[in-house]
Amino acid sequence: MATLLLAALLAAAPAPSTVDVPVLARTVDRGETLSAADFAVEPRAPGWARGATPVASAIGLQASRRLAAGTVVRGGDLMRPQVVKRGETVTIAFNTGGLKITTEGKALNGGGIGDPVRVLSGATNRTLDATIEGSGQVRLAAR
Repeated sequence: MATLLLAALLAAAPAPSTVDVPVLARTVDRGETLSAADFAVEPRAPGWARGATPVASAIGLQASRRLAAGTVVRGGDLMRPQVVKRGETVTIAFNTGGLKITTEGKALNGGGIGDPVRVLSGATNRTLDATIEGSGQVRLAAR
């Protein structure tokens, strides 16, 4: 039995010493949107490829922190594009049935489309929970 196991181990193909991994071709600052031109492929040890974000999945996303050239990009390094920034004036909309109410407010945090955001209403000076609809636009959920 031990002989068969030893023979199987010896016959097994050796693991590749390097694999092609997508890395950043240049330094990317926090908030910059990535494109295909920002990536290059380099041979690295197989461990480096573990958790690497495919180039196609990274295109159009923004860097969540400064990333140096040659970095293997992982999911935590990326975020959806920020369309509302903290402190920005936003239009708060409330729609229910045929009624639509809008007012101005201030975003207390930023985010991308579909992200939750807290806003300070200029009309009532109250903090409200909303959802980002677009650039400078948030929507309150009907209760």
